[in-house]
Amino acid sequence: MSDEPRFLNDVTVELVKHSASDTDVLWAARVSTAGEQSLEEVNKDPERSKGLINYLMRDRHGSPFEHNSMTFFVSAPILVFREFMRHRVGWSYNEESGRYRELEPVFYVPGEQRKLVQEGKPGRYVFVDGTPEQHKLVTEAMEGAYRQSYAAYQEMLEAGVAREVARAVLPVGLFSTMYATCNARSLMHFLSLRTKNEQAKVPSFPQREIEMVAEKMEAAWAELMPLTHAAFVANGRVAP
Repeated sequence: MSDEPRFLNDVTVELVKHSASDTDVLWAARVSTAGEQSLEEVNKDPERSKGLINYLMRDRHGSPFEHNSMTFFVSAPILVFREFMRHRVGWSYNEESGRYRELEPVFYVPGEQRKLVQEGKPGRYVFVDGTPEQHKLVTEAMEGAYRQSYAAYQEMLEAGVAREVARAVLPVGLFSTMYATCNARSLMHFLSLRTKNEQAKVPSFPQREIEMVAEKMEAAWAELMPLTHAAFVANGRVAP
């Protein structure tokens, strides 16, 4: 492991395992009227299937969207995970532990495209681009603080201090990793709150860093369940 810090301005999201398709929604919904014959109905009429999924989304019949599973690997700053784990219903998490391993010096520094200045009041604010001077200040201040904190962390470890104690000096800009497992319904709820989109019925104001994770998750999910994703978008990006 290198002691030289690395600075990243992006996150990593990988779909590592899944059992998720639009047909999972169809057979779960049709069992209410077709019973054990619901599996036979799945592939009969694609247009009817599309209409059923849209109906379920529009009228918020949510349970048929729970009969699937997706597991993502996520590498992101700790500040993202602290927000992410507010989402508890329909999610399972396992995160890298600073008690059991020496944490690597990988830190988040916003890229030039990250808007830096907040204007307005809570609930009405917007973010606007920072000046070159502000971006320079942010980069230099963060990198300097990260180097100092990681040096202190290493100094304590070398003196025999336990990892679970020494890690307290590390900032929330440190990258961590986790596996996150969800179903489509819980993912839609996450996306409705953690993405900003003009098609959304209810506006959301997510922190940009967690939105970066959400966008990558949505792209992977849209390929797995295109009819469900299209219905989610068409109905205002509201979770059923």
